[in-house]
Amino acid sequence: MGCTKVSPACDGCYAEALMDKRYGKVQWGPKGERVRTGGHTWNDPLRWQRQAEKNGTRPFVFCASLADIFDNQVPQDWRGDAFAVMRKTPNLVYLLLTKRPQNIVKMADAVGGLPANAALGTTVEDQKRADINLPALQVAKIETSPLFTFGSFEPLLGPIAIPAAFMPDWVITGGETDQGGHMARPTHPEWFRSLRRQAGESGAAFHHKQNGEWVPWIPRNGNPGNKPIMHVMEDGSEYYPGNFHSSLQSMIKIGKKQSGRMLDGVTHDAFPQIGGAA
Repeated sequence: MGCTKVSPACDGCYAEALMDKRYGKVQWGPKGERVRTGGHTWNDPLRWQRQAEKNGTRPFVFCASLADIFDNQVPQDWRGDAFAVMRKTPNLVYLLLTKRPQNIVKMADAVGGLPANAALGTTVEDQKRADINLPALQVAKIETSPLFTFGSFEPLLGPIAIPAAFMPDWVITGGETDQGGHMARPTHPEWFRSLRRQAGESGAAFHHKQNGEWVPWIPRNGNPGNKPIMHVMEDGSEYYPGNFHSSLQSMIKIGKKQSGRMLDGVTHDAFPQIGGAA
């Protein structure tokens, strides 16, 4: 448990809001101590493996949901212990998501290489991070041979064009939600649609998790209610109430439950195709 914020996607970190701000179990930041989870958590995969063997399935496991497994401040032997658990549980598919894909190769090599049942992913919230993180993920794909690669475009904070050479095998999108004192920023549906189109054109699986707190505002008899309106520029920048303009898309905050997870009336739940356990 624990991490250090490295990009705008970290601003509303749910893990920080939960484990630091709410429960006080770990302090976030470069001076915060990383805390190892308990034995029960580390034993769970062994139980899941037995069930998967019995069922003949390969369930996905999101690893280190309260941390970044390729964080510079995570002790190397912890990473080695985690990889050892992965190798003991070949029916499980481990999703290793990082905001530090530049660390993957050296950190995996240092503990004996990436397990064969691990998939590598990186967070990509805007074009700047796409231009930095996706090439690094591609290098890691070539050097470590993961089961597949994925991009977590959540929270999506602006439009993104993915170069064909750096398209991951699985595209996951989502809007931002309120976390503690951090208020969610809006994501326009067209940014989701663009990534859906790009994934479809490249043959990548597309999975849309949620729309977030905001939806496009369609004025009917004036402003519906007293909720704040945010205006989102075409480049993803934003500002609050002012005069409407054709180059702006107005958004209204209605909450994640009401906004749901359908995109144009469709639920997108695609997963990458994988084979049986080695």
